[in-house]
Amino acid sequence: MAIAFFRSLLSLIFLEQCPLCHQTAVDELCPHCQGKIQACQQPPPAKPSKILVWGEYRDELRGAIAALKFRNNPQLARPLGHWLGRHWLAQAPPQLRPIVVPLPMYAEKRAERGFDQAELLARHFCHYTHLPLAARGLERTRATEAMFQLNARQRQQNIQGAFALGPDFRRRLPKRPVLLLDDIYTTGATVKTAAQVLRHHGIDVVGVVVLATPRHSSRKS
Repeated sequence: MAIAFFRSLLSLIFLEQCPLCHQTAVDELCPHCQGKIQACQQPPPAKPSKILVWGEYRDELRGAIAALKFRNNPQLARPLGHWLGRHWLAQAPPQLRPIVVPLPMYAEKRAERGFDQAELLARHFCHYTHLPLAARGLERTRATEAMFQLNARQRQQNIQGAFALGPDFRRRLPKRPVLLLDDIYTTGATVKTAAQVLRHHGIDVVGVVVLATPRHSSRKS
């Protein structure tokens, strides 16, 4: 009885706060906010697409991504990455086993933030799907402006030439195809530029998985 009481007391003491509603939570998010985020999930695509998106960039999903990136909540990458992984497994052909490559941040920005959210999402995505990860398959060679304030043409100019082959692939080119992973997809300028770098070196890019996309983003299969 004493041991059970002690364990119950510890569980109460070490309960976390949900970063979205600030209520106590046993997991990274409280059940209420988990439900609200999952309500943003999109239905499966009607036909195969090279761009697989988990949810619509709005409401609690938008808040969770902001909390992850800008309010120092790297622990949110675990549930978000697992949900994205489950979505992938439900759609992808079982014989498709690509190497997952996250779209990287610039080194100085990563050092300032303390982590790269796409890499964290990719690690948890790969933990759930058991796909191989090349966290440094790509590297960002220069700083770029924040994309949200740019139009489609400016985004393309902003990101052009910003990626290079990373150390994971410079040592040895992969024999498997690559699956790119990012947190948000809007016009596709970032994904297109990254894919061009890989294809220039003869690396096959089979698609991209992203956590969220705005409702009116320009996606093409």
